[in-house]
This record gives sequence, C-alpha cells and structure tokens, in this order.
Amino acid sequence: MKRKVFFVIAGIVIVASSIYVFGNRLLPAKKAPAPVQTPVAASDPGKPMPGMNMPAQESQQPAGQQAVSPEQGEEEAPTVEIPPEKQQLIGVKTVVAKVEPLQKIIRTVGIVQYDERKLATVNTKFEGWIEKLYVDYTGRYVRRGEPLAEIYSPELLATQQEFINVLQWVKKNKAVKNDTVSSMLATDSRAIVEGARQRLRLMDISDDQINRIEQTGKPVRTLTIYSPASGYVVQKMAFQGMRVMPGEKLFDIADLSTVWILSDIFEYELPLIKIGEKALISLSYFPGREFSSTIDYVYPTIAGDTRSAKVRLTIPNPGNKLKPQMYTNVEVKINLGNKLVIPDDAVLDAGKRQMVYVDKGEGNFEPREVRIGMRADGMVEVSSGLKAGERVASSANFLIDSEAKLKGIVK
Repeated sequence: MKRKVFFVIAGIVIVASSIYVFGNRLLPAKKAPAPVQTPVAASDPGKPMPGMNMPAQESQQPAGQQAVSPEQGEEEAPTVEIPPEKQQLIGVKTVVAKVEPLQKIIRTVGIVQYDERKLATVNTKFEGWIEKLYVDYTGRYVRRGEPLAEIYSPELLATQQEFINVLQWVKKNKAVKNDTVSSMLATDSRAIVEGARQRLRLMDISDDQINRIEQTGKPVRTLTIYSPASGYVVQKMAFQGMRVMPGEKLFDIADLSTVWILSDIFEYELPLIKIGEKALISLSYFPGREFSSTIDYVYPTIAGDTRSAKVRLTIPNPGNKLKPQMYTNVEVKINLGNKLVIPDDAVLDAGKRQMVYVDKGEGNFEPREVRIGMRADGMVEVSSGLKAGERVASSANFLIDSEAKLKGIVK
C-alpha cells in the first residue's frame, strides 16, 4: 500500500514539473508581485512563472503596436462640456466672429461760447470823463459806427488846439512873401500838418472828426466814441460821469452771427479725434433739430481734474437763436475701417487677460485667450487669438467659465 502511494505522489510531481518547464519556455517573463508555488492555469498565459527572466533585448510592447511620444502628436486644447439641454437651461447663445466696418461714436456735451475772433473791446488812449452815454445797458445791439459815449479830455483838447495852431501858422506863412526863413518853413509845412494830424489819429480820433476840426478851426470839447463792430454789448463798464484812464475797458461787443461749441473729450479718446471730423449738435432748446459742424481745433492742454481736453466747433447762428452758455449734445462719428469684431459681452475681462469661449461643437467650449482693440457701439475688435467664422459664446459665458474653473480647465 505504501509503495502505491509513493508512485502516485512521484507521478504528480513529475507532471507538475513538466508543466512548469513547458510553460516558462512558451510565455514571456513578467515580474510577479509575489512568489507563487502553484502552477499557472492554462487560461492565463500572459503571466510568467516565478524565477524565470526574459531576455533584455525582447520588448514588452504587444505585437502590432508602437509607443507614441507626446511630441509626435498635436495636443488638443482642453474643453469644457456643456450638454445642449444644459445650454438651453442656462441661456447660452453663440455668435460668429465677422470682419465688418467698425464705427466709433463719441458722445459728449458742449457749451455755446462767443466766437473770440468776433469780440471787440472799446477803450480810450487818454484820460477823461464821460459826459454823455448813448449805450446805457448790457445786451443792447449796436451797429458798426454807432456812437457809444462822449468823453471830455483836457489832454485831447490841448492836442486839438496844437493841430489848429499848426494849420494857422501854415496859412500865415503862405501869405508872407520874400521872406527866406518863411519860405524854408513853408516847404516843410505839409509834413508838420501831417504830424499833428497823426497825433490825433493815435488818440482814436477819426478822419471825419479831424476834417471837421480843420474846417471849423475850433477844437471839439468832447470826443465821441463809436462802435468798432456790429454786435451785442456783452459787458459795459462805462457809467455817466465816471472818470476813465488810458486803456481802461468801457464796452465789450460780441458778434453772434457765428458761435463756438466747446466740448470735452476724454484722454483715452483723444487719439481718435482729428481736425475736420464731422459732428452732429443737438439742443433741448430745439427738440428734433440737429446742426452739422466739423472740429476745427483741438486744445493743447488737458484738465487735471476731469482728464479731458477741449475741442472746438464753429457753427452759424442765424437769427441769434443760439445763446452763449447753452448746453448742447455733441456726437462725433469716426470710421475705424474693417475689423474682426465680436459682441462686447462675449469677452471675459480678467484684468491682465481677456478670454472667450469658442464653440467647438457637440457641446464643447474651448477657453481661448484673445487680444482686444477698439470698442465701439457694443462691439469689440479682436486683434489676435480668434479667426473669422469661429463661433463664440456671447451670453451665459460667465457660467461656462465657472464650470471650466471647477473642472480645473481654467485657472
């Protein structure tokens, strides 16, 4: 009985040894996590037997496949998936990036001002007193050559008397004959008379007044001051009986046939403003009516408190309906040319960078950084990062951005 048991055990060991050796010759070697003492089942041929090593030159890659390095294939940009039903729920809308004309509209306010080129000041070049005042209130309309006031001046009276004395001396020397000295003086009489006449002109006495003095031979006690231009008296410093000094202002006269519109343009908009740009002007005083003008001057300084510069527009004022200090609305339209544009709402501004979400189809949105340019009328120029024809999310994109940040796609 013992002999039979011994032969059975010996047979089992021989069979197990044969299977072990045969399996190691056919199957590739693979490091096992732990030694196994039992034979491997025939249904798992991929595992090597313990203690057996594969040759170093044999590859562990399965037949028919090759390893691909990351550099050999183009990496796809990460996308965030928003299913169509979820897009409809959160209100996602997309638009196509297009190349189209971009027009910038600058809206600002303005104030009607006097045309400084048509302002005139009335003053005197001699000391005197106002004896009669013709224009006695501010705002009166005067015409060119209309009398404004009469001034008595001892200095002016003495100058007139000198002129009369020169005229009398010339006449007296012409009547004297055979007098050598008088003949020599007579040759210069014309220059002497002209010099006296010029002194009166320098005191703003008109040629008509000088001719009247010459004809009558009597000085004029008061000098009449005439208006140098037609317009409205916007300032009046002259009063009846007051003393005036040389250079003292008596009247300011403004011609309102044309007026200026002074508008403020912010500092960041100044590069777009050029002389000759057309503008539309409207006033609440004239509802529904617009005036057309052009920018004729850009002031060279910027106000420190408002960070804006003044621009000037000149506009005709028929009937003097535009009053100085009126407020106006000014609209300047500037053509910026053809640009690649998308709606302003499609851009997420994170301060240092601007991003859009490009619709890649099948509910996938790719976050992409872009560089933006001019903004105008709800549209924004895209200078880089986007191509014409690509679709971007224009609404609910902040929810897409939140989803992308939750999934770690965008940091």
